[in-house]
Amino acid sequence: MKRGVIGTVVRYESDCPFCLEISQLPDHSKGHGGAFILPDAFPVASGHLLVVPGRHVARVEELSSDEWSDLFALVREVVREAVLEDHCDGVNIGVNSGVAAGQTVAHAHVHVIPRTSGDCLNPRGGVRRVIEVAST
Repeated sequence: MKRGVIGTVVRYESDCPFCLEISQLPDHSKGHGGAFILPDAFPVASGHLLVVPGRHVARVEELSSDEWSDLFALVREVVREAVLEDHCDGVNIGVNSGVAAGQTVAHAHVHVIPRTSGDCLNPRGGVRRVIEVAST
């Protein structure tokens, strides 16, 4: 699943890279909301994808309940497809909501990152290792 779409753009921001990319996708509506699959411009692993709501909101907590459901229904589909790949031994699902959390594009999105055994020295702790522990 390289690129895809569920639904249509509800609100478009001309200076948003995700809105621009979504506006250029062919319409392949599957009929359950406005969520889209985009490739990550700076992937940390092969197959790293973004699942993005069609309506431009900066943070995931700004989504309506229906938009949240549509977004994570598509995340589930992307994860299910990723784990069917021979090279995928696990998946990280991540949301950076706000600049303090590391968000760099002000359009809500979910990272889906396929993982393989041995792709890092010690994956133990997963997302718990995102925040560097400050020296005291």
